[in-house]
Amino acid sequence: MNCGADSRRFSDPPALMAEFVLAESVMRYARLAVLIFTSPVFIFSQQNEPEAVFTSDAKLVELHATVSAPDGTLLTNIPESAFRVFEDDVRQEIKVFRHEDAPVSLGLVVDQSASMSDKHARVSAALMTLVAASNPGDEEFVITFNETARLALDFTQNKGKLESALRKIEANGQTALRDALSLGIAHLTRNAKNDRKVLLIVTDGEDNSSVVDLDRLKREARQSGVLIYAIGLLNAGTEREAARAKKDLDTMTFETGGEAFYPAVLGEVDGIARHVAHDLRNQYTIAYSPTNTRQDGTFRRIKLEVTSPADAIVKTRTGYYAASRSDGGDSF
Repeated sequence: MNCGADSRRFSDPPALMAEFVLAESVMRYARLAVLIFTSPVFIFSQQNEPEAVFTSDAKLVELHATVSAPDGTLLTNIPESAFRVFEDDVRQEIKVFRHEDAPVSLGLVVDQSASMSDKHARVSAALMTLVAASNPGDEEFVITFNETARLALDFTQNKGKLESALRKIEANGQTALRDALSLGIAHLTRNAKNDRKVLLIVTDGEDNSSVVDLDRLKREARQSGVLIYAIGLLNAGTEREAARAKKDLDTMTFETGGEAFYPAVLGEVDGIARHVAHDLRNQYTIAYSPTNTRQDGTFRRIKLEVTSPADAIVKTRTGYYAASRSDGGDSF
């Protein structure tokens, strides 16, 4: 052991200071290198080309779309190049394009008014058919409504709990359809874990008890990006009542990119449930950054079209309200 060398190293202040400064400089540059190469602004691919990074400041409008032929057959192999998206008739650049069987967060909104008493068993079975045919990663919740809308079961992937909640529904009272949809939209917006959010409502009559009006509900749905599907069992009421109920259901499904079904007989609901599940597992996700960046609170109308095949039918939400400076900039 060279004790003399050790004693000189620890007793020589200039030498000690030089080593400290050198070590500190090395650490400083090491930290700087880490910051540079892990910062979102300086991410590079293996080919040393910059990789696109969307920051929280990059606002994207996301669309979930179903494309079908005139006979209703889903078209599931449309390339990105065939899609064109317009906002207020101005073409937008597609930033995100996906076609995948991704999980959804699904709300089952079930009418429990008195007139549904003889339909619940068949409806509950059809809803379980839908869940069984859906992506295994989906999560579901149940809202029931008569003159009051309530959360009967929170998000779950437990099929036993879901089936039990549907079987426990007791029919009584009137119909607050719009209130139930509003509650479902709010619950999805606040608590859903999946990007795609869907409501399926089953009802047999017109709304006669809601506090929420149709215009307010349309605005909530447009802003949330929730898709709404509906099954209208409208054979029991008068023709006038059925027409009013159909107007509400048609409006909400069209505005959000969903679909409304009106079975002639109750036995058709099983097939409709499978159709909805098939739809949800074969949708396209498209997103764009609007060229109109004004925060003026105005409604922006969206049109999504497919150039080939020319007769393709595209369903997606019809638009959104832009942010306004007074609401803190939240939109889409």
